[in-house]
Amino acid sequence: MNVKVAGLALAGALLLPQAASAQQVQGPKVAWNFSVWGNSRAFTRGIEQIAADVAARTGNAFTIKIAYANQLSPERENLDNIKIGAIEGAMFCSSYHPGKNPGMTALDLPFLPLANLDVAQAVAERFYQHPYIVAEMKKWNALAFMGALLPQYEFMGVGDPPKKLEDWKGKRVRALGGLGEAMRALGATPTSVPASEVYTSLDRGTVDAASFPFSYAHASFKLNEISKWYTENLAPGAVNCPTVFSLTALAKLPPQYRKLLDSRKNAAYIVLKQGYKTADEKNIPEFKKKLIAVHYTDAELARFRAIGGKPVWDKWVSENAAKGVPSKELLDLILATAKKATPK
Repeated sequence: MNVKVAGLALAGALLLPQAASAQQVQGPKVAWNFSVWGNSRAFTRGIEQIAADVAARTGNAFTIKIAYANQLSPERENLDNIKIGAIEGAMFCSSYHPGKNPGMTALDLPFLPLANLDVAQAVAERFYQHPYIVAEMKKWNALAFMGALLPQYEFMGVGDPPKKLEDWKGKRVRALGGLGEAMRALGATPTSVPASEVYTSLDRGTVDAASFPFSYAHASFKLNEISKWYTENLAPGAVNCPTVFSLTALAKLPPQYRKLLDSRKNAAYIVLKQGYKTADEKNIPEFKKKLIAVHYTDAELARFRAIGGKPVWDKWVSENAAKGVPSKELLDLILATAKKATPK
């Protein structure tokens, strides 16, 4: 069974069941192509749920064909290919190309107070509606539809495990955006290797350690097969990887299909969160059996936040304000939305 077929089969097994009485939506044939890197995994459960829902509720009149493993577009070029009309939708990570979407990188900052995935969802939904972000995506003929709600990042690596913060000094690490800046504050050298190239980079020694959303991505990209250790509570933050749709494609969509698409977002978020939970239940026990778990003290984590948190935020605000980005406004929006959404 090839990667794509296997991925679709797995995704189908995890999707929410369709109610037999769900109202069917009538309309013309519409077929969209959607691009994502890697195989079917927790990260793709949201768009897989949406694709399954719209197909089921339109009798396969409206279909979203998900192409995995960069079959349609390399991950760094997904926005470009939406802009020229080569694809109707994709996932992308803003830290892969900050020059294309500087405002979006606010959600890549380390140590944002996203207490859980529900808070992350509230923040993403509010953030993507900000006029500057809407306009930034419009330059690429795109609309940020929903967030990937990535779990906190952790590292897997080779060589000596970094049992204290000072051990990161001199290490070459795969860490994107603001997370990379936080690691730089520890003396590490960050690099923004795309997800599809991380295994090779770690295997060949180009990097000593690589950060990914814990735990699904480490297993999905098989880093656990070549690593000796992993961090289990560093939790420096996560990366912003929204699902985006072409504005041109959305404009051509019959109104009843657009209404259907919007109505399926909440179900997609539910499946997405469950996908991460299911991955943790499977992966973490396996990691503990085979790898060294690196655990930091509360004092060490507080020290990391002090040097890799607000100083990185302040630098990001200053540098992006100089580019015309309402950076402080965007960061304040994130912090205020997170505070409001966090359980008391």
